[in-house]
Amino acid sequence: MTKNLAEIAKKKGIEYFQVSFVDLFGVMRAKLVPASAIGGMQKDGAGFAGFAAWLDLTPADADMFAVPDPDSLVQLPWQPEVAWLAADLWMNGKEVEHAPRNTLRRVLAESQKQGYRFKHGVECEYFLISPDGEAISDDQDTQAKPCYDISALMRRYDVIREICDAMQAMGWGPYQNDHEDANGQFEMNWEYDDVLVTADRHAFFKYMVKSIAEKHGARATFMPKPFANLTGNGCHMHVSAWNKTGKKNLFEDKKGELGMSALSYHFLGGMLAHASALCAITNPTVNSYKRINAPRTTSGATWSPNTITYGGNNRTHMVRIPDPGRFEFRLADGAANPYLMPAAVIAAGLDGIANATDPGKRLDIDMYTEGHKARGAKTLPLNLLDAIRAMEKSKVLSAGLGDETVKAFAKLKYNEWNEFKRHLSQWEREYTLDC
Repeated sequence: MTKNLAEIAKKKGIEYFQVSFVDLFGVMRAKLVPASAIGGMQKDGAGFAGFAAWLDLTPADADMFAVPDPDSLVQLPWQPEVAWLAADLWMNGKEVEHAPRNTLRRVLAESQKQGYRFKHGVECEYFLISPDGEAISDDQDTQAKPCYDISALMRRYDVIREICDAMQAMGWGPYQNDHEDANGQFEMNWEYDDVLVTADRHAFFKYMVKSIAEKHGARATFMPKPFANLTGNGCHMHVSAWNKTGKKNLFEDKKGELGMSALSYHFLGGMLAHASALCAITNPTVNSYKRINAPRTTSGATWSPNTITYGGNNRTHMVRIPDPGRFEFRLADGAANPYLMPAAVIAAGLDGIANATDPGKRLDIDMYTEGHKARGAKTLPLNLLDAIRAMEKSKVLSAGLGDETVKAFAKLKYNEWNEFKRHLSQWEREYTLDC
């Protein structure tokens, strides 16, 4: 039975609802709806002009309506009179096909038809920086290897605790918080769940972290590589396939290599086969390629992949197998769209299952020092343009995500690339002014 948002508002003291959606660039959009009007919004949706967001629409298109999903309801722990809702986009009586959440829901529906229920978790790294974005917010955080530094962590205790307390209040099951490998960088982990649940939480987490950081006079950024000399922001994705009831992990097999089933290795084969095309989705900005193709950072390692390989419990590979029954996909960065990322990975993996794709032999080498030994391994795209072109050529992603989604995403990303190419950097002037 559908939850009645108007009744929930009365019971929980909610005065306003944020009816929100995430566009193709991962930007969260919303309208603030008073509780007195939420009944109508639940039925018909909140109206938006689609062209005003990063969607492939024009000013001539009809109104777009964001219909809230009551199951996604989150009462803001730091502002409890307000509640957040994820919404699905509709126009002219039909779902907007290339809207990210709609795309993910279609991929999940197809996977369910095939008997799979996917679950995933994310590790969202972020920096706490100064409001002007020029430096990290803690001028005492200067260690060459600052990862897990207790003092730097506790100097930001007020921010970290409020975010973690919020996750506990919302029932996410947070279980650890740490200072990450870069100065000013943090990571907070919570329990994995069904893919759509995690995707909604991922989207909300980014909004929540930014909001709470602002309360404390700082700014949070998930930008892939905000500082050239420091480790970038990854968004590692842990993925597993379960049966329809969600009781049996189909990726786990005690007799299989590293505790993984034959099915899981076919899924992995699909991820590896389509990694170059996935890159446009998982690493969707010009800046993304400053992270995955970066030189050594001040800490000694980038922690980012640069080659399409997999290994066991080895963080130098694009995919690692940390435990039986799941993969950690280490390619994605902080700019990845919370909905398109899992949709694309699952689409690639399902193709691997359908074709019994062999991922090849696992590599147990250190890719940072012995990468030359990975003969035949393909490198990842060097820039956003190469990644977009690979995505456009991928029949698997077009079929899995929907041709309209791939075309819309590519169109807007080509515009972004062209905007970047019109930019003249100081580096270019310094190196070529006197040529």
